[in-house]
Amino acid sequence: MIVPLTRQKFEQIIPLIATGAQYKYYWGKFPDFLQRLLISVVTVAVVFFVKVILALDFGPIVFFVGLIGAFYWLWGPVFWASMRNVKCRRYKYSGFLRGRVLDYWITEELIGKQETVDKKGDLVIVENREKRIHLEVGDDTGFTAEYKAPLRVAYKAIARGQRAEMVVMSNRPDLSTIDEISDIYIPSRDLWVSDYPSVRRDFFTEVSSRLRRDEEDERPRRRRHRVER
Repeated sequence: MIVPLTRQKFEQIIPLIATGAQYKYYWGKFPDFLQRLLISVVTVAVVFFVKVILALDFGPIVFFVGLIGAFYWLWGPVFWASMRNVKCRRYKYSGFLRGRVLDYWITEELIGKQETVDKKGDLVIVENREKRIHLEVGDDTGFTAEYKAPLRVAYKAIARGQRAEMVVMSNRPDLSTIDEISDIYIPSRDLWVSDYPSVRRDFFTEVSSRLRRDEEDERPRRRRHRVER
């Protein structure tokens, strides 16, 4: 079942500015930090060359560019996470999918290669591989979606038939075509299957809890209606 979300609620769930979890995702590992730091150093060096060596004065423009570049290592993750959020927020319509886990499987994917030299001086190519979980989620209407994420030990708790929830995005008012999905929440285990944490989890779980309460309140009314008939 897909429950349409208001634009206000959608923009609460998908934030404009990066959250702490999203910042951490784009902060990356130590090599990622070094790459950003190198960009900052190069930017400062270029500004210094233009300002001092070439004696060119562009006023506050050069100072502003130098200041931004010098701290790219710090604000870079905010920028890239926010850009990813903006991409999701461009969709005009959204919904909250309440489905079930139809299937899941594990694969091993190549994420990079590294060249090194062994003791004999021969070139060796080392492949970096990562295990990923693929989760297929669907509902009673026949809608299905597949999501993949790096494998975590906590995912051992996943089983077929478990309730699974996520945000779906579309440019069609009736949500007949889904263009993007968020990470997946399994409420019975309080477990997130996630690569990039695209949603504000506090707002997401608030919507999830409200929908479950509404469903529980609806059941007695349905039973009374059948008895009366």
